[in-house]
Amino acid sequence: MFTLLHHPFCPQSRFIRLILGEHGLDVRPVEERVWERREAFLTLNPAGTTPVLIAEGIPAVPGAGIIADYLDETYGERVGERRLLPTSMPERIEVRRLMAWFNEKFFEEVSGPLVTERIYKRFMGEEIGGGPPETDVMRAARTNVRYHLAYIGWLARTRNYLAGDRLTYADLAAAAHLSAIDYLGDVPWVEDEAAKAWYARIKSRPSFRPLLSEWLAGVPASRTYVDLDF
Repeated sequence: MFTLLHHPFCPQSRFIRLILGEHGLDVRPVEERVWERREAFLTLNPAGTTPVLIAEGIPAVPGAGIIADYLDETYGERVGERRLLPTSMPERIEVRRLMAWFNEKFFEEVSGPLVTERIYKRFMGEEIGGGPPETDVMRAARTNVRYHLAYIGWLARTRNYLAGDRLTYADLAAAAHLSAIDYLGDVPWVEDEAAKAWYARIKSRPSFRPLLSEWLAGVPASRTYVDLDF
């Protein structure tokens, strides 16, 4: 049994939850509000970010990329052709490139600002940056999501999955970040049918069901978040 310190709408945490789901691994999710800067949490991850994976017999594993590597090295071989990080070096490079694209670039430009402004700040005190969302920040993120969606659509039109012929970490990373902002209704799906069709495929997987059950009091989910046939 794993323990995952996460926030339900942290995109990188959602990425790890999808990986755990694809592997069929049991996990006990524990919500961590990183803005509270708990001393016990900072001891596990001085960077003060989620996710952090805890398992018996090993040090706490901090950060989405490190956790993904740990899970692949520990459980990847046993799933054979369903391995989420391919074995050939060119394929691994492409998967890791796209993982970084979504966990770093997409997060910085889109999902991070939107989740912070529309969700996290609702629970943060004014003394640590809480309060009303900044409209300029949200406007910029909503503009940025359009070129990211176009890139996803291009990948989906030229490949079976984002990084190649089969499902990989790249798909799960992209879908995790999109899911967080899709809850808020901030994905312009009408602009790219290929991206929309790809996301619908990933969203229909059993590993996605726990994410779709997440609800935030006072912030209703968008229609496309709950509708598998959007």
